[in-house]
Parts: sequence; C-alpha cells; structure tokens
Amino acid sequence: MTLIPERGLRVLALAGMLAATCAHADDTYPSKPITIVVGYSTGGANDLLARVVAEKMSTLLKQPVIVENKPGAGSIIGANFVAKAKPDGYTLLMGASGPISFNPSLYKKLPYDPQKDLTPVSLVGTFPLVLLTQKSNPDTGSLPALVEYAKGHPGKSNYSASSASFQLITELFKRRTDTQFEYIPYKGSYESVMAVSTGDATMTLADSGPAMQGIAGGRVRPLAVTSPSRTAFLPDTPTMKELGIDMNVELWSGLFVPAGTPPAVVRKLEASMKTIMDDADVRKRVEGMSINPVSSTSKAFAARIAEEIPLWQKVAADAGIQPN
Repeated sequence: MTLIPERGLRVLALAGMLAATCAHADDTYPSKPITIVVGYSTGGANDLLARVVAEKMSTLLKQPVIVENKPGAGSIIGANFVAKAKPDGYTLLMGASGPISFNPSLYKKLPYDPQKDLTPVSLVGTFPLVLLTQKSNPDTGSLPALVEYAKGHPGKSNYSASSASFQLITELFKRRTDTQFEYIPYKGSYESVMAVSTGDATMTLADSGPAMQGIAGGRVRPLAVTSPSRTAFLPDTPTMKELGIDMNVELWSGLFVPAGTPPAVVRKLEASMKTIMDDADVRKRVEGMSINPVSSTSKAFAARIAEEIPLWQKVAADAGIQPN
C-alpha cells in the first residue's frame, strides 16, 4: 500500500475544503440583494440594458437586483468602484467596451486593470457603428464615392466624433481605406450626427441609437455598418466587408464581477445571463434599442477583450494619439 506523505494529505484536505466551499457558494448564492453598477447616467443604452437584465435576474435568482448609476470620467468611476468591491458576487458591473477595451489606449494609468481587476461574466449586447454622410451631398452617396471624394479632397474631408473611442474606430477606417479625414470633436453622438446632416462634417461613424434617429430625420444616409453581418434595424445597409473593406468592429455591453469572485458564483451568473438573454421578451426589448441581444461564456468574453485591447493600442500608436 502506498502511503501519502503528511504534506500531500494537507494539500488534499485543502482542495476538498475549497471544492466544498465552491459548492456551498453555488447552493446559497445569492442570499441577499445584488447591485448592478452602471458607469453612465440614467437613460443611456448601458443603463437601459442594466435595468432590463436586473428585472429578469431578480425573478430568476429570487433576490432584489438594484441598478446603481455611478457616472463620470468616461465610466472609469463605475468600473473602478466594482474593481475594488468585495468579490462576493453582490456587486456587478454593466460594463461597456469603452472603459474596458479602449481606455488602456487612451490613459497612461488607469485606477484599475480591465483584465486583472475584473472578471467577465457574459456579453449582454453588441452593436455596430453606422457610417453616415449628408443625404443631399451627391459626392458621398456611396462608400466607394466617399473614399474617392476623400482621396481627391484631402484638405476638405473631415469627420465628427464624440469621444476618443469613436475617434480610434474612425482612425482604423482611415487606415483600411487609405484616406485622410480631419477630426472634429463633438460633445455627443447626437451632435456628431447633426454635424453631418448640416454639412459641417463629411462623415461620422455613429452608434446605432443616434444613427437611427438621424436617418429617421431624413438628412443623413447610411452607407455601411461595421458589424460582421447586416443588422436587423438596417437590413438594406451593407457591411464594410461586403464593400471590400477589412473592418469588423462592434461595440458591446457586458456583465463583470470583481476579480477573485468564486468560480461557482461566476458560473451561476453566466448561466443566468444565458437564460435571461434567450428570453423572448428581453430580446424584443433589447432589439428595440437597436442593439443585438447576446450572451457568452466568461472564457469567450475574456478572449474577446484580450484581442481588442492590443488592437486599439496599435491604432492609437499608429495615429499618434497620445494617452492622457
């Protein structure tokens, strides 16, 4: 008979205790209210998504789920709050691609590390950007025409963008089309779309909500979407790839917990999010925001973030955008 050394017995005992703890966490979680932190003000897409999820999660997990807004500093405040919270599964973040995938390119030092301090649980929604030009401008009526116009009028072509994230995405577009557009900053996406409608900007890449509002106003036209496939809300608008441009970009919202949260709790939340995002009512409400309702595994979500961060760091470096 082979005897296990005393040290080996201690290791096995510890492993057994950890397994029992994880199983217990899975059985008892949640036992009190859960808070979903949103790093933006009320009424925005991230906030609305969080409230749809909170309502269904409360029913599914049989505990109150509260949405708490902590806006400021481009969602850094909210993300940092959750990153520093107790890793017990009771403080969640409805995070967006901006503070997670883009901020490492835009800030020399963040108060949190998106990959080390936060654990992804599941994607919640994805949405493309929509390339818009002024509807009455005959020179920019299609994407090939826009590219031709920009190459022929490098000093007159510009783009409106409301944040550094949108600036980075447009810089990627410039590189993939070998064009030059001057950057004009605007306060928000609605203002960026308005600038195109009045002819103050040649083009913009806008998120779906403001883009759809501008299209409905009849003064801007959609030329392409940046997603890998056409969208339900703009089924007749081609993708960039269909038009020969190698550009596949989707912004997203997703659920996170502080790093160190017990794996059993992460798994339970991950399974809950699949149930929630498969719900017909949830899908209808999210699609009504011009957002694609999705779910994912924690592992796949983490892999996506790991691919996106270096991409945007390279785009920023190539464009000469210095981090603050």
